[in-house]
Amino acid sequence: MDQKDSSALADTAAKELQGLSVADPAGNASEKQQAKTEQVVTPWDVAGAVVDGVQMNIDYDAIKRSFGIHHIDEALLERFEKVTGHKPHLYLRRGVFFMHRDLEKILDRHEQGKPFYLYTGRGPSSGHMHVGHVLPFVFCKWLQDVFDVPLVVQLTDDEKFLFRGLTIDEVYQNSLNAVREIAAVGFKPEKTFIFSNLDYMGGAFYRNILQFSRQVTFSQVKGTFGFNESTCIGRIHFPGIQAAPAFCSSFPEIFGTRKDIPCLIPCGVDQDPYFRLTRDVSVRMKHKKPSLIHGRFLPALQGTGSKMGSSIPSSAIFMDDTAAKIKNKINRYAFSGGQTSLEEHRELGGNPDVDVPYLYLTYFIDDDKEIADLADGYRKGEITSGEMKARCIKVLQDFVGAFQERERAITEQDVKNFMDPQFPRPFESLSKK
Repeated sequence: MDQKDSSALADTAAKELQGLSVADPAGNASEKQQAKTEQVVTPWDVAGAVVDGVQMNIDYDAIKRSFGIHHIDEALLERFEKVTGHKPHLYLRRGVFFMHRDLEKILDRHEQGKPFYLYTGRGPSSGHMHVGHVLPFVFCKWLQDVFDVPLVVQLTDDEKFLFRGLTIDEVYQNSLNAVREIAAVGFKPEKTFIFSNLDYMGGAFYRNILQFSRQVTFSQVKGTFGFNESTCIGRIHFPGIQAAPAFCSSFPEIFGTRKDIPCLIPCGVDQDPYFRLTRDVSVRMKHKKPSLIHGRFLPALQGTGSKMGSSIPSSAIFMDDTAAKIKNKINRYAFSGGQTSLEEHRELGGNPDVDVPYLYLTYFIDDDKEIADLADGYRKGEITSGEMKARCIKVLQDFVGAFQERERAITEQDVKNFMDPQFPRPFESLSKK
């Protein structure tokens, strides 16, 4: 495919990404009006379509079709269990992580005893993560334990400076806070390198950014991300920075000068545009294509039409929230799938598919039968909305409380160890073919 064709495909993908019709590349006024009511899924904004003034659920089937991602089906889950010897994580069983690019190739490498690594990231836009930020790290920790591989975590403080209007001092302090919170999930510095872009930029990492940047035109990033002539040049350049950790040679302290070790990237599906571009360029840079496993968004407290976000505090449960604040947020803001009165609920039952407290419980309760019983009891009206909220409150209070205890145990030296590229990590064999 020549560069002109690649740019045209990128332009088409961006129109789909932004909810615009792709019939007219210019996008006339009526199409722009249409975009206001259609689903938006970009690395910066996520919202379901609005129909007749009502916000709809996020349409993941539409995302799958638009992005060209593959569904994680039962056959792939069975192969995962056969190859790893582990029952798939509840996030895999319940479709929380539900789409992928080349996951089967990672299973092939594990089966053949060939190395790979995990790469994920955190954009430190606020001082504390919320539950929706933490749960993907819980999944990453499980993957790291199952495969016994290194994990690199990119803190995109530079992106938050460029895209969110924060000061450099603010985003860097947020990064340091993020290290403590990521560590509190249970990671160990011997297997995990967490780095701030503001600190790590340079050396092999920056060389790969330059190699990537020379392969990508403004037309391509404009088409992929919707940039225009008013976009600051820092934003235009940023895709190369997010791409660089997908190349193993960016981390010579772990992988030496090797280029033949791929990574698996667990991420939100909104990040896929970055890595579609990365996969295309990686071949030209003589690196392995990264594999991806895509997650759904944890719904906002207000419902499944948007994701939990730091910018709207009432939409989220933050990891520094007190037990009282968690209770208040769930009782006050959590969207209920129940009826308007107890009598109607007993008679007609509720809808667990849109009930936020129930949906949150599916992320925490591992017992599949218990989750099925909760849904069945709610539909029959045997479990009330108040009872579902009370169960959710208790589970979240326990999860956040335990997390806060672990975070308090993280020392300044622990933070330095995670962020030290020279800290001893027992993967010396990866630097040698």
